[in-house]
Amino acid sequence: MNLPQDRADFVVVSNRLPVDRTDDDDDPWRHSPGGLVTALEPVMRAADGAWVGWPGRAGLDLPPFTFDGMSLVPVRLSEDDIAEYYEGFSNDTIWPLYHDVIAAPTYHRAWWDAYVKVNRRFAEATADVAAHGATVWVQDYQLQLVPRLLRELRPDVLIGYFHHIPFPAYGIYSQLPWRRQVIDGLLGADVIGFQRVADAGNFARAVRRLFGYETKAGSITVPEGDGVRRAVAKAYPISIDGAQYEELARRPEIQARAREIRESLGNPRAILLGVDRLDYTKGIRHRLKAYGELLDEGRLDSEDVTLIQVASPSRERVAAYMQLRDEIELMVGRINGDFDTVGHSAVRYLHHSYPRDEMVALYLAADVMLVTALRDGMNLVAKEYVASRIDGRGALVLSEFAGAADELTQAVRVNPHDIEGVKDAIVAAVEMSDAEQRRRMRALRRRVRVNDVAGWSRRFLADLEAMRGSR
Repeated sequence: MNLPQDRADFVVVSNRLPVDRTDDDDDPWRHSPGGLVTALEPVMRAADGAWVGWPGRAGLDLPPFTFDGMSLVPVRLSEDDIAEYYEGFSNDTIWPLYHDVIAAPTYHRAWWDAYVKVNRRFAEATADVAAHGATVWVQDYQLQLVPRLLRELRPDVLIGYFHHIPFPAYGIYSQLPWRRQVIDGLLGADVIGFQRVADAGNFARAVRRLFGYETKAGSITVPEGDGVRRAVAKAYPISIDGAQYEELARRPEIQARAREIRESLGNPRAILLGVDRLDYTKGIRHRLKAYGELLDEGRLDSEDVTLIQVASPSRERVAAYMQLRDEIELMVGRINGDFDTVGHSAVRYLHHSYPRDEMVALYLAADVMLVTALRDGMNLVAKEYVASRIDGRGALVLSEFAGAADELTQAVRVNPHDIEGVKDAIVAAVEMSDAEQRRRMRALRRRVRVNDVAGWSRRFLADLEAMRGSR
C-alpha cells in the first residue's frame, strides 16, 4: 500500500473536532471545553496525531488545517446530515434507546440511511489521513459503524473504539431494527471500551445472542476472512484532569468568586447545586420534585436553603428537549412562586453554559452537589466537584445509575426514581457533620486523584497496542 509520507501515526475520530468555529475572522477557531479534548490532546501531540471530526457548522467544506499544533481534518455535514444522522438517528434513536428508553426512541429508515452514509464519510476521511499501521481511536455512539467500515478500507491500521454512554441490556437493545449492523460495526475494532463493567457485559451478551461468537473474560472471537481474530471489550472508566481543577480551586480570585456567589444568595445555611446538560436522562425533574416537597413539608427551610440549577442548552431542535425545557421551567416557576421571598430565591435556575473558572467557583460555593441522573455513562460533574473541594468539605449525592457510582462509593447514593429516598439523601447531606464530610471527601478525592484522565487514555491505548501482535 503506497501512502503519502505526511500521514498520521495516531488518529482520533469523533463527531466534533476539538475546536469551535467563532465569528471572528482574525481568530476563527477556539479550543472546545471538555474532558475528551483534555485527555487526548497530549497523546496526539506525542504521537504526531490527527483529529477527524465535524467543524460544528453545516455546509463548511474545509481542507485539513493546523490549530495550536494539532492537525485537524474536517468532515463536512450538510443541514440534512445534521437533521437525520445527528439530531435524528444519533440523538432521537440511539440516545434514548441506550439510556434505557427513558424517552421513546424513534425509528426512521431515512435516519438510518443517513447514519450509514455519514459514518462511511468519517471512515473514508480517516483512511485517507492514517499512516500505514497507524493507531486509530474512534469515539462514541455517533460513529458505531466506523470501525468495521475503516477495517474494510484499511486492514493495516489498529482500531480502538470508546463508548461514552451506557450500552443497554439485550432486552432493550434488541428493539433496534439495525441491531446486527451496529454490533458488526463495533466488532470492527480491536478494542471496544465502555464506562462500566455492566456495559461491557451487555455488549458481550448482545454479540452472543445475535452472532453466536465466543465471548470469554472480555475477549471475543470474531470470524475474519478464512480465519478468526480476537477483539477485546472491557470497561475503562473515564475521568478528569483532577490536578487542573485543584489548581483552579486554589486561585484567590476563584475563591473570592465563590464567596461572592454565597453572599449574592444571602449566605444561606446550605447551597445545593445541580449542573447538567438539559437532558431527560439527568433526572432534573425528579430532583426538583424532591426539593419542592422538602420545602413544602418544612424539612428544609426555604429561607435557609437555595438550589442552584445550571442547565446548559442541549439539542434545542429535538422535540423531546424542547418539551423538557418547558416542563423544568414550569416546575422552577411553581417552586419559586410558592417559596420565594423578597430577599430570597428558592431556586436559581441558569439556562446557560459557563466557563470552567465559574464552574469551579460554583463547586466551591456549594455545600451539596446533586447528581441524580436516571442513567449516565459516567458523569464527570461528580468528579469535578470532588476535585475542586480542596477544603475537604461538601457532600455528594450520587445516583446509583451513573457510571461514577462504581468508583465514588463514599458519596450518598440514591435511586433517583425513589423520590422519598432522594429527599432523605438531600436532608442527610445538608445535615452531615463536618467530620463526616471530611471523611467521605478524603476517600472521594483519593479515588479521583488516582484514576485521572491521563490514566484512562494510557490504559486504553496500552491494551490497544498489545493487540498489534495478535492481528
